[in-house]
Amino acid sequence: MVTMRDVAKRVGVSVATVSRVLNDSGYVKEDTRKTVLAAIEEMNFKPNSVARSLFKKQSKTIGLIVPDINNPFFPQLARAVEDVTSEADFTVFLCNSDGKIEKEIRYFDRLQQKYVDGVLVVSNTLKPEHLSQYHFPIIALDRPLDSSLPYVTCNNYEGAQKATRHLLECGCGKIAHISGPENIANARDRLQGYKDVVSEVGLYDENLIIPAEYQIESAKRAAFKLLTNYPDIDGIFAGNDVMAIGVIKAAELLGYKVPEQLKVVGFDGIEFGDIITPELTTVSQPVYQMGSTAAAMLLDLIEGKPIHQKEITFQVELLVKRSTQT
Repeated sequence: MVTMRDVAKRVGVSVATVSRVLNDSGYVKEDTRKTVLAAIEEMNFKPNSVARSLFKKQSKTIGLIVPDINNPFFPQLARAVEDVTSEADFTVFLCNSDGKIEKEIRYFDRLQQKYVDGVLVVSNTLKPEHLSQYHFPIIALDRPLDSSLPYVTCNNYEGAQKATRHLLECGCGKIAHISGPENIANARDRLQGYKDVVSEVGLYDENLIIPAEYQIESAKRAAFKLLTNYPDIDGIFAGNDVMAIGVIKAAELLGYKVPEQLKVVGFDGIEFGDIITPELTTVSQPVYQMGSTAAAMLLDLIEGKPIHQKEITFQVELLVKRSTQT
């Protein structure tokens, strides 16, 4: 393997001169710089990235911690982050935490050992005391973590109101909600948006609310329970699109026709919603814009630039598809 010493010997300069060229620091004559760079290319020298990061105090890497990479929402988010950071010549370490705090802390420890320059994290468990020991900028994505941390999210409450009102406008008279996990902030906001709308029109019934995980099978079980106990339910607002797909599958197995007998609305706007039959009506988040915005904010913090807005909440849009159109 070619070393810095080999390059220095080939050119006839000191190792320190080669180091200054590599790290673009200190004075080196322009002719010498060009000769060193030509030798580096000719000898296919690969500088040790860890050594360079220690010298420059920057590794050109960031961490992205998400709870469940199987949820199609998060690959779309990760793609946006990767696109922005790649343009800045950064590499992304993707970490799947399963929503477990012990895994999140372990990933933070390992990322610090790898000298990452910053972390984007989607978490509902971490607290300020867990993060105080880490010496890089952190931005919360999809859901706020703490008022001291910058975050990027969407208006979950308003989106849930739009979904529920749409079901009312479609003529639904008994609307159920399969909510996300109670310990996740966006699930609570979506639940509250649903509650406020059905309460306004006198249709609130706590028996029509069942919490589930942000997963297909969990939502299928919840939908089975709801539709078996209350067969006159004619509308279901699911906490996310993956859950809404589970609702449609459960309805199909129970003999319900969607949307003729049961109308279904999801939340997120993932691409999978257009693949299933019927196509899913959803509250669409600007997923790519959220991911790219958070990544750009993190890069600014890494470079020591001020960010003018620490709390960014994007608006959402109701996309009406076949799952509510009769």
